[in-house]
Amino acid sequence: MGILTGLKILDFSTLLPGPFATMMLADMGAEVIKVESPTREDLTKHLPPIDGEVSAAFAHLNRSKRSLALDLKKEEAKEIVYQLVQEYDIVVEQFRPGVMERLGIGYEKLKQINPKVIFCSITGYGQTGPLRNRAGHDINYLSLAGASSYSSRKNQAPVPAGIQVADLAGGSMPAVIAILAAVYHRGQTGEGQYIDISITDAVFSLNAMFGSGYLAEGIEPEPESLLLNGGIFYDYYETKDHRYFSVGSLEPPFQEKLCTLIGNPDLIKLSSSQREEDQQVFKKILTKSFKEKTFNEWLEILGEDFDGCVEPVLRFSESVEHPQIKAREMVVSVPKAEGGSQQQIAFPIKFSSQPAQYRFAGVQTGEHSEELLKEAGYNMETIQALSNKGIFGLKNK
Repeated sequence: MGILTGLKILDFSTLLPGPFATMMLADMGAEVIKVESPTREDLTKHLPPIDGEVSAAFAHLNRSKRSLALDLKKEEAKEIVYQLVQEYDIVVEQFRPGVMERLGIGYEKLKQINPKVIFCSITGYGQTGPLRNRAGHDINYLSLAGASSYSSRKNQAPVPAGIQVADLAGGSMPAVIAILAAVYHRGQTGEGQYIDISITDAVFSLNAMFGSGYLAEGIEPEPESLLLNGGIFYDYYETKDHRYFSVGSLEPPFQEKLCTLIGNPDLIKLSSSQREEDQQVFKKILTKSFKEKTFNEWLEILGEDFDGCVEPVLRFSESVEHPQIKAREMVVSVPKAEGGSQQQIAFPIKFSSQPAQYRFAGVQTGEHSEELLKEAGYNMETIQALSNKGIFGLKNK
């Protein structure tokens, strides 16, 4: 039993934002059917490295989701969706605006079948506005939302992030929040809900710290000019062997420990100064100090007990082995459909009861089509007839 056991979701999404959101819901116990096109596969399925039948990324993002292959251009496929939505009454989709309507499975149509349906659309720019139909990716949403402009060094290009900040923090997380809010609302009122998630809107809201200063006082956020983007000593520092440490010692007690760490407690006067010139002098001292020792030498000096907001910049392979990550059980073993198991990143939230569930890694398109249709009341004769019409694609599942 998971904390969301009883929620049933039809997931029409591909790539990252929608699948990550429904993965989180599945981890919490929701039952998710991934409705997949038999002719246009999710591109993440073939993103190297491949582990078994699908990519490691696809197996991770789609764990615990049963796969139903449907050619939604065929009328019989729509009828299957109409049947399922009576029970699977939360829908997640990630097409451009209007696509679900043209397919005959948009919100208004599904609402006629089940008035309690919760329908969540995740798009780059939302269902309204001049860019509603434009294609985009993570880097584009960050750019238009103003975040990329001050996420760089002075006079240098913005740096592409190693993780998809916009897709996850602007798409997946708001979708999970909104769906659960809608479930609560439905429990109180009996009403369903249409949810319009714009990744760009959500990323724009992430400008909370410094966008607020512009709106209130007209102060434009600039690269390396702010408290948290390198404008002061809060930054990354290179070691003698070209590794890095992060220094986030903003509060006075942490600044004192930092200054003691580099051998000069009196530097607290510089570190706490509000003058830009003093901050730059202190940054130069920190830069010189960190370059005097290797990465491992600094690790030994810091030990396990240093409590001053200085941490190593770890490679992912090192992060996996870090005692904190291990203690929090952030890597789990998930069964694979073809046998064996796969190591995956765990669900990040700990509940006092109903822990996360990991039923199986993501599977090939249509792996559970026959099983799901039987559950929906279709007999084998009907399922075979639908298969012969190509409803499930070439693969008879």
